[in-house]
Amino acid sequence: MTVQFELRTQVIEPQRKTFQHLVDRYGDRPASRYEEGTIDLQATANYHFRPLWGPELDIYSPDYSLLKLADPYSYVDPRGFYYAPYVTSRADLHESFAATLGYLEKRGLFDRLPEAWRALFAEVVLPVRHYEAAAQMVSSHAARFGWGTTITQCAAYAAFDRIGNAQLLSRAGISFGGGTADSLADAKVRWLEDDALQPLRRLTEETLVERDWGLGMVRLDVTDQVLYQLLYTHLDDAAITGGAGSYSLVSQHLSGWFADQRRWFDALYKAWVADPEHGADNLATLRRTVADALAAADTALRPLAAKADELVGAGCAAALDQAVAATRTHFADLGITTEES
Repeated sequence: MTVQFELRTQVIEPQRKTFQHLVDRYGDRPASRYEEGTIDLQATANYHFRPLWGPELDIYSPDYSLLKLADPYSYVDPRGFYYAPYVTSRADLHESFAATLGYLEKRGLFDRLPEAWRALFAEVVLPVRHYEAAAQMVSSHAARFGWGTTITQCAAYAAFDRIGNAQLLSRAGISFGGGTADSLADAKVRWLEDDALQPLRRLTEETLVERDWGLGMVRLDVTDQVLYQLLYTHLDDAAITGGAGSYSLVSQHLSGWFADQRRWFDALYKAWVADPEHGADNLATLRRTVADALAAADTALRPLAAKADELVGAGCAAALDQAVAATRTHFADLGITTEES
C-alpha cells in the first residue's frame, strides 16, 4: 500500500509584531533588529545607589554632559549597528588589513620603503597608537556616562574601534620592524619623550580627564579630524608620489575607518543642534567647544607636522593649515560655526 503525503505551507501570524515600548513609540509595526536591541533600553528608574564619588547625580543621569537631547532616541545610528552587523563589519576590516600586511611582507615592500619614510612611520605615525589607546578610554567614558542607548552603543563600538586602530598600527609596526616588537618599545619611548609628540600627548591627557562625556568626545573628534587628514590623507597622497606605496596601503585602512566614524558622529551633531528643547544651548556649547578644541589641535599638531616635514619634506605644515580650515568648514556645514568661520 502506498501512502502519499501532501506538504503545505502554513503561515502562523505572530500575536504581537514587536515589544510594547516600540509599539508605543513607532506604532504597531514589525521592528528592525536594531530597534529591538537599542531603543528605550536606557535605565531610568529603580537605581540602587548614588556614586560615592559624585552623590549629586544618580548612577545614570542625562546631567553628566552639557550636551542633551530631550528624547535621546530622536538620534539613531545611521549605520544601524547592533552587535551582529558591527562584529561582521569589523571582522571584514581586520581581515582586509591582514591581507594587505601579508601582501606587503610577501613582496618585501617594507624593506623597499625609502629610509625617510621608514623614519616617518617609526618616529611620527607608530607612536600615535598611544593616542588611539587613549581615544578608546575617552569613548568608553562616553559609553558609561552617556544618556540613551543609541548614543552609548555608538560610543562603545567606537571604543572597540579605537583599540582596534591601535592594534592595526602595532601590527604594521611589527611588520615594518622585521617581525620584532622592538619598534613598539621605541614608539612608546618616543610618545613619552620626543619633543615633537609632547604637545599631542598633553592634549590627549587633558581630553582623558574631561568629566563631561559629551565635551570629551567632541574634543577628541576635532583632534581626530585634523590628525587623520594630516596622517592618512595628505601623507597618503605624498607617499604615492614619494615611492612609499606600502605606507599608502596601510593608511587607507585607517582613513576608511574614519569615514565610517564620521557617519554616526555627524548625525549626532545634527541631532544635538536640532533638538527642540536643548538645541540652542547645545549649539552654544558646541561652538565654544569646537573653537577651543580646534585651536588646541592646531597647536598640538604643529610640532608633529614640522617633524614630518623634516623627515620627508611633504608639505605637512601647509597641509595642517588646510586640515584645520577643512575641519572648520565641516562644522560650519553642520550648522556649528566658530568665530573664524
